[in-house]
Amino acid sequence: MSESPSNAATQTPEMVIVPSSHDLGGFEVRRALPHRERRMVGPFIFLDQMGPAQFSAGQGIDVRPHPHIGLATVTYLFAGSLMHRDSEGNAVEITPGAMNLMTAGRGIVHSERSPNAARASGAPLFGMQTWLALPKAHEEIAPGFQRFDATDLPVVEDREVQARVIAGEAFGKRSPVSTLSDWLYVEVRLAAGASAPLDAGYEERGIYVVEGSIEIAGQSFTAPQLLIFRPGDRITVKATQAARLMYLGGTSADGPRYIWWNFVSSSRDRIEQAKKDWQTGRFERVPGETEFIPLPEY
Repeated sequence: MSESPSNAATQTPEMVIVPSSHDLGGFEVRRALPHRERRMVGPFIFLDQMGPAQFSAGQGIDVRPHPHIGLATVTYLFAGSLMHRDSEGNAVEITPGAMNLMTAGRGIVHSERSPNAARASGAPLFGMQTWLALPKAHEEIAPGFQRFDATDLPVVEDREVQARVIAGEAFGKRSPVSTLSDWLYVEVRLAAGASAPLDAGYEERGIYVVEGSIEIAGQSFTAPQLLIFRPGDRITVKATQAARLMYLGGTSADGPRYIWWNFVSSSRDRIEQAKKDWQTGRFERVPGETEFIPLPEY
């Protein structure tokens, strides 16, 4: 799946971000966005790699109910599973390769926990969690949830390249996922020596190197790193070791966004209101859940 040469030379990244690492009791999370030098790539305002981790029997993840406004979340797994429950009544087991898009809009509460069966036996967990800032016109829409199984998403295979189009369009395929702005999210797997292009059609673009190592225009990059590119640059990626990548990006945000805890908004006042609403119990609850994460002190 190589790209033929053209008058526009392949370019190296404009910026390289090495994610910060956080140990959550034996479970490592790497955060690439937001970063002090780059807040967003397209609508992507938060980018975390979860794991890889292997839990012992009886152990797992317990993210208690917590609120969101002004954003959409994508939890995408490579291995393991998570149980998603939210205040709209959705209860869905998140599995590898599936697209799980939760739109917070004016407000939603959700939890993510290891399913009972996985917890009992001990299971791996490895994946990505991202947040996307909603366009200003849609920040206060009704909350919702879209679920697409791995078999529902287009997969492109060409020799030693495999790509799953999670959102947007890539490699001539378009995801069935409905989005409120123009954005791209693709899992790409390359065998050692294989090459693949990054389409120049999206205004802002990045590649998150999850596993392995790659080369772009003679420059080497090893996981974990987020590479951010200039608009219009023609990019070809070559794997120097077997690699797993996430292509991401989209149209630039329609103005600055503020982010505080789990809240994203174009208005500081709206975030202050969300804080008060969570403190005073005005958000809807997750059915069947009594725990919650208190508002942070900071």
